[in-house]
Amino acid sequence: MFCPECGNTDLPIIEGVCRDCFLKKFSILKIPKKIEATICSHCNSKFEEGKWEDSHIPEEEVIYRALERAIAIDPLVENEEIELEILQMRGTIAECYIEATGTVFGKTIKEEFETDVRLQKTVCPSCSKINSGYYEAVIQLRADTRELTTNEIAKSDTLVKKTLNKLSKKDKLAYLVQIAKLKEGNDYYIGSYKSGKKVVEALKEEFGGIIKESPRLISQDKSTGKGLYRIWISLRLPEFEKGDFIKIKSSNKNNSNLNKIAQIIAIDGKRILAIDLDTFKNISISWKDYETLELMKKYNLKEKTTITSKSPNKIQILDPDDYTPVDLDINENMKDLNIGDEVEVIKIENSLYILPKIV
Repeated sequence: MFCPECGNTDLPIIEGVCRDCFLKKFSILKIPKKIEATICSHCNSKFEEGKWEDSHIPEEEVIYRALERAIAIDPLVENEEIELEILQMRGTIAECYIEATGTVFGKTIKEEFETDVRLQKTVCPSCSKINSGYYEAVIQLRADTRELTTNEIAKSDTLVKKTLNKLSKKDKLAYLVQIAKLKEGNDYYIGSYKSGKKVVEALKEEFGGIIKESPRLISQDKSTGKGLYRIWISLRLPEFEKGDFIKIKSSNKNNSNLNKIAQIIAIDGKRILAIDLDTFKNISISWKDYETLELMKKYNLKEKTTITSKSPNKIQILDPDDYTPVDLDINENMKDLNIGDEVEVIKIENSLYILPKIV
């Protein structure tokens, strides 16, 4: 067969003409002369296929990605190599150069293209919310029957900001709108409810406490008719702190810790750890049993006294109030105490307790 356009009889016929004549009209790829990319002017996230994604990427990367999406390589091309270059920026328009190389029916061809990428700048929904002070959750940090300590406030402020900074890599609404410093505690206004939940979990892990949620209807979505809610998340810290003295109460008669006097030695998100002042044995208390605990005295009310006598089963100390001798049952942890030693004690419900050393 011969080519009707050039008369060649040696080359294979493709779509009615020889390979060379076919390749004269063939293009490795198709690309529009003008390309538009919609990006957020605040965070550089791009709008594609009906959604916003890939925030905080450089404009140059946005342009290259727009070029890559716009290029359509002919399926006949093999071993293709595409090189992209931004020649210059004119305001929001990038003049771009594309060099394409590939093999078609055994012959290597090379083509050059030029196109413009126009950046359409707007504001994405997330940045719009951020700029307007939008928030979905309020974390209320409180303490039972007391004010938050200076240390608790400083730690919580740092932890909230640190946690949100980590979460912001995946959640654009993981931001802090404001901190309301109130007499009763701190209120943290958080952009997204999802991040607010994780922040309050981090606070609970640090301080312990009880979490409760309270949704409040703020408006109604006109398009769906559904209510729009904000969530108030309360983290209630215990009235006691490390070192304080508590009584363990319970209506359950099978509770072996019933009415024990103990000193708090640690508090975290999983449990309250105390030490029995009679036996010096550790007691682990779940947060679900928090309501069974009663604060008896603060740690700063402990006193000092002297050991005046010691026997295998008893140890005698002086009551720091009136200096009368008081005999106490000795336990394993008291065996190293000697007559004349000064010890810390606490008086609770007219009973004296020698205190263990807490780190």
